[in-house]
Amino acid sequence: MAPRVLVSDELSETAVQIFRDRGVEVDFQPKLGKDKEKLAEIIGNYDGLAIRSATKVTEKLIGAATNLKVVGRAGIGVDNVDIPAASRRGIIVMNTPFGNSITTAEHAIALMFAVARQLPAADGSTQAGKWEKSKFMGVEITGKVLGVIGAGNIGSIVCARAIGLKMHVVAYDPFLSKERAEEMGVVKVELDELFARADFITLHVPLTDKTRNIIDAEAIAKMKPGVRIINCARGGLVVESALAEALKSGHVAGAGFDVFEVEPANESPLFGLPNVVCTPHLGASTTEAQENVALQIAEQMSDYLVNGAVSNAINMPSITAEEAPILKPFIRLADVLGAFVGQVTESAIKEIEILYDGSTAAMNTKALTSAVLAGLIRPQVADVNMVSAPVMIKEKGVILSEVKRDKSGVFDGYIKLTVTTANQTRSVAGTVFSDGKPRFIQIKGINLDADVGKHMVYLTNTDVPGMIGFIGTTLGDAGVNIANFQLGREKEGGDAIALLYVDGPVSETVLDKLRANAAIRQAKQLVFNID
Repeated sequence: MAPRVLVSDELSETAVQIFRDRGVEVDFQPKLGKDKEKLAEIIGNYDGLAIRSATKVTEKLIGAATNLKVVGRAGIGVDNVDIPAASRRGIIVMNTPFGNSITTAEHAIALMFAVARQLPAADGSTQAGKWEKSKFMGVEITGKVLGVIGAGNIGSIVCARAIGLKMHVVAYDPFLSKERAEEMGVVKVELDELFARADFITLHVPLTDKTRNIIDAEAIAKMKPGVRIINCARGGLVVESALAEALKSGHVAGAGFDVFEVEPANESPLFGLPNVVCTPHLGASTTEAQENVALQIAEQMSDYLVNGAVSNAINMPSITAEEAPILKPFIRLADVLGAFVGQVTESAIKEIEILYDGSTAAMNTKALTSAVLAGLIRPQVADVNMVSAPVMIKEKGVILSEVKRDKSGVFDGYIKLTVTTANQTRSVAGTVFSDGKPRFIQIKGINLDADVGKHMVYLTNTDVPGMIGFIGTTLGDAGVNIANFQLGREKEGGDAIALLYVDGPVSETVLDKLRANAAIRQAKQLVFNID
């Protein structure tokens, strides 16, 4: 059955056709996003939801979206999506961070010119029949210092454009390396130095707890007199009331704002002030950008629903279309290892360590770790998946660590999961053979080679004679057929394990008969999500 996608905001017909061409059934209702009740009524029928900014994906809507797997936002901002709620429900949230980068960068440059030369005020004055040349004395861009806060995708484009305008660019970005700064032709500085040196300041960072109010009264006091501030990123980065006071005092000579603390911005402390240029969040509003993000979100959502590829997801590791088929058997292995430990562990988990050895260390380990965690939690939470599992582990306060190392044994690559509880430590390792099927290669530090079946029985016991016969007879008398049987032991007379691949479920009555043997310490039925 083909996956179904609902488009509840305006997308081009070309974008809608992409869904159809990729084998996705699409329901195009571009006005539906404004009708919350109707949207909630029908959302349960769809695997995907494609939106712009009009549709509000709230916790309530997510609660009604019983089949939803992915929400695709055509654009950068996902303020209209409750990402924590989506993550808890295992719904991937995608955006298109690169589709409108050039458009937003160009708008920042345009606002900088408009503020430098007071173009909107000069235009209004001239069209009113006035001729006030002396009133609109501007400043040149050439030779001025531009301070760029955030040198990521959009910020780096602004840097390049500014350098082309013969400006000197200083940039503040905690993730900008010295080598990358040199490559871009900018000087990396700390924030206070940027404030002290810049003639113009432009912001290109997301709104987070760390960036909120990054420019407040204290920051403005550190800036050069006559500075001009541009914000095309997010409202809330600048304290508008503090900026308004600085504009009135003349400490700040001008400002260009496309985003505001409250949107739609029907009022703002910045409105009505001289040499303030305001636009209604037009950063992405070009014909090219709107089309680009629509096409990109259609491609991304189709790739995920049809091929399992994940790109530009907010709450899920990316998996490219090329690596998806290679990664798929190892994701299944990771899920199996997690499911094994999840089913044999009965006390609360405190620490999780996942070791990636050999070839697996070079894979997309973020995706593999998400699969391990999903398998680990599934025995307690049936509908958990790779999106929701990391959220649940974090909420529980479990310590999670990944270890990567070069090939250390006979296998080209394997994954080992170690879980620590208050009472014990459990470990299991596995690999994928050339047939693409997962296999257990070590349990509790004991080496073995076992197929993975949908139904399995796991036993721990003391190594004593007659154990194989006892297990086989007990299961045989109960009508349980053994498809495969693997044994392992620490040493003669020491700890031993048995892992049986059986044809169907084993009742608790049969397991109790196994447990009645004094040498058997644990007998557990295991179920794995194997196709």
